[in-house]
Amino acid sequence: MSRLDRPYVPRHDLPCKARLPKLNGYDLEELTVAELQHHYHEGHFSIEAYTAFCLDRIRVLNPYLEAVIETNPDALNIARDLDKERLVKTHTGSLYGVPVLVKDNIATKDQMQTTAGSWALLGSVAPEDAFVVQRLRQEGAVIVGHANMSEWASVRSKAYSTGYSPRGGQVRNPFDLRRTPFGSSSGSAVAVSANLVPLALGTETDTSIIGPASINGVVGIKPTVGLTSRSGVIPISESMDSVGTFGRTVADAAAGLDAIVGIDERDRFTAVPERQQNAPYSRYISSRGDLQDCKAVASKVFEAVREAGATIIEVDLPSVEERLDPDGGWNWEHGGPDKSEWTVAKVEAYNSINAYLGRLTQTAIKSLEDVVEYNKQNSGTEGAAPREVPAFPNGQDNLLEIMEWGGRKDATYHSALKHIQKQTRTNGIDAALRYTDTENNAVVELDALLFCDRRGAGQQYAAQAGYPIICIPIGLDEDGLPISLSIQHSVWKEDQLIKWASAIEDAWNAKNGWRAIPTFKHLTAKNIPILGLGARVASRSSMLDDDEDEHKHHTP
Repeated sequence: MSRLDRPYVPRHDLPCKARLPKLNGYDLEELTVAELQHHYHEGHFSIEAYTAFCLDRIRVLNPYLEAVIETNPDALNIARDLDKERLVKTHTGSLYGVPVLVKDNIATKDQMQTTAGSWALLGSVAPEDAFVVQRLRQEGAVIVGHANMSEWASVRSKAYSTGYSPRGGQVRNPFDLRRTPFGSSSGSAVAVSANLVPLALGTETDTSIIGPASINGVVGIKPTVGLTSRSGVIPISESMDSVGTFGRTVADAAAGLDAIVGIDERDRFTAVPERQQNAPYSRYISSRGDLQDCKAVASKVFEAVREAGATIIEVDLPSVEERLDPDGGWNWEHGGPDKSEWTVAKVEAYNSINAYLGRLTQTAIKSLEDVVEYNKQNSGTEGAAPREVPAFPNGQDNLLEIMEWGGRKDATYHSALKHIQKQTRTNGIDAALRYTDTENNAVVELDALLFCDRRGAGQQYAAQAGYPIICIPIGLDEDGLPISLSIQHSVWKEDQLIKWASAIEDAWNAKNGWRAIPTFKHLTAKNIPILGLGARVASRSSMLDDDEDEHKHHTP
């Protein structure tokens, strides 16, 4: 869809500070990566000028959104050097001159801090850039800052105000600033949705890319575990952690993915023999014409898909009753210690966080025990005890559980890991992709699985399996909050996800127009805790009065 086909949102309907100005007379609302690089090629403006434009947009809006925890003091110098480089040689980087934010748990060895939103790591120095940051620099991206996040990627507490960190404050949804940004990568999603930057990186253990992408109305890609490296990323679970991308279109998110994939000797999961990297993934971008043979599970949004020639088939996840709570809500403690992903996450978190902290310099924080003690000593900001600060009604109960378990990979851990992977792979996604056509007595391999899954339960399947997932925005609910469609597939099938997601995006946009633009309702709202998905009131005294999925949502 071209810029001319996009629905027009009158700027006078937006709060004054939220209106996007023009740059050298060019309208940059919903600017894509391809359009940005066309502007550079035509000389409409320089990389330095656009980087300054993004930094100014952050300066104006971030006091309201709190999506960016820190900007890069070197960003304009980097942009200026890239402009000079363009004059003397042909650039080949896929993100050349594209401003990018990275989540605050992705290490950059520069003048910025990497703290996971915690004051405990202020002043610490990472030994090197995270691998994905190295790749961004190689591809010509301008890293303009770190995105705010749920502190410690939401692993610190069972109940918390999602998107809140002591260092960065409360990330706010640009469609309604009272409401949840949903998930620990919320700063990255909000920044892209609000047109602060074209692209951002996030991390996911379970739903923390797809969740915030969905509720903030952008595209999110969470790759197969091992497609992107986690080295240099403050970790949770080696079995489930993945670094992915946010964009306003499938093409943009795929371009970001192309830039960061690669084998990294520091992350053994990227070097397994069965690994498949079908990059560049941008070549799989397709149109609604490719839906002629698509078979999928869908909701009413797929009227557009039907009109494009697809057939809709309902299928089952055989393990769904065993894996999910009856209400369909997100719960990573479901099943008990020997069957839950929380067992896996807390064991792996202890070992991997300690390994990461042990490599930092210029800090006294060397272990999880040090973090817990720091929080106790600085409880006024870190909320170590229950209800000391509004954002953390449970204090740091998850960190205490992780510390108590001590990283033991015992029989309970191995049972839980084996169980969740079997139930979400063999008896889950892989089984659902093999549809039995009873009329013709044949098994049909489906192209993808599609979910309209706001509360995150279906997303847990991809997380526990370590399989890829992508989501695309498809409209707004009655409260004006975005709704998305998520597409899932089996291991290493990012190419198919991008193919079908972009085809559905094209079909939906052709009928309904471009994604919904943030409206910035309640621009000056500063409520903590944030209102959850089911809230129907302007404020509440306790987050425990709201949806169970919100206050239990410890999604890294």
